[in-house]
Amino acid sequence: MPDTTNPMNSPYRPSILVTGATGNLGREIVDRLRTHGARVRCLVRDQAGPRPGVEWVVGDLTDPGTVREALVGIDAVFLIWPLLDSAAAHDLIAELATAAPRVVYLSSTAIDDEAARQSDPIVQVHADMEALLHDAGLRPVVLRSDTLASNARGWVQQVREGDVVSGPEAARTAVVDERDVADAAVAVLLAQHDQLDLGPHVLTGPEVLSRADQVARLGAALRRDLRFHALPADLARSRMLADGRPEPLVDALITASVWRPESHRVTDHVERLAGHPAGTFVRWAIDHAAEFN
Repeated sequence: MPDTTNPMNSPYRPSILVTGATGNLGREIVDRLRTHGARVRCLVRDQAGPRPGVEWVVGDLTDPGTVREALVGIDAVFLIWPLLDSAAAHDLIAELATAAPRVVYLSSTAIDDEAARQSDPIVQVHADMEALLHDAGLRPVVLRSDTLASNARGWVQQVREGDVVSGPEAARTAVVDERDVADAAVAVLLAQHDQLDLGPHVLTGPEVLSRADQVARLGAALRRDLRFHALPADLARSRMLADGRPEPLVDALITASVWRPESHRVTDHVERLAGHPAGTFVRWAIDHAAEFN
């Protein structure tokens, strides 16, 4: 397991660049890095509110100048690629190769290493990004995460309005608490070089769940009888477009709901990296129940 002794006890304080820092996972990572005494810089598209000990760089991952500025003095990067096409990542990866920080890349457990093409565009872009990072000689630490529990926040409005959550069906997976992924990511970001395992690390929760299972567990946490209603792909697509989601993203999500295979894989990689077992979706739902009321 990586040595993540609190850098506050040492004169050395690593400088970490976090992308996706305002998202569900990114916020957790930033909080943990600050607790460990790391210097934290966040590359964001829009200026966020001030946070003690956090430096903000506003810009786009596809802008080489912004990336170059953000990488000055950085020891390690937590990288989330937000687009559905890896073509725009070439300049980013060139800047990373020049600066040569440690790169920790958030990928997907759905990648099939034996497949010529992946099941859907979301998984394909993760596979492409892994390949580009390796081909650039960056030796990234790859964290392949399963479905994040925080995706359930997308149901908040429906839960507030009634007892039925509707949406496209999705393959059963071992849903993982984003707090556990954050713990694993920070462990790797702060690990000593001689203790670094490049992975890929497959981060899962402790049980395989369908969307109906998640909704039922959320209902139990709220003491309500919540039910999941699976929508046909065409109806789900229409509703997501009506909600204002970008068409390419909607098409990718629908393709994933139709073609991504189920996964029954459960690993202990969270525990190996973070030093504690992965938490259950039930625990996540209890801890976040107030958000759904």
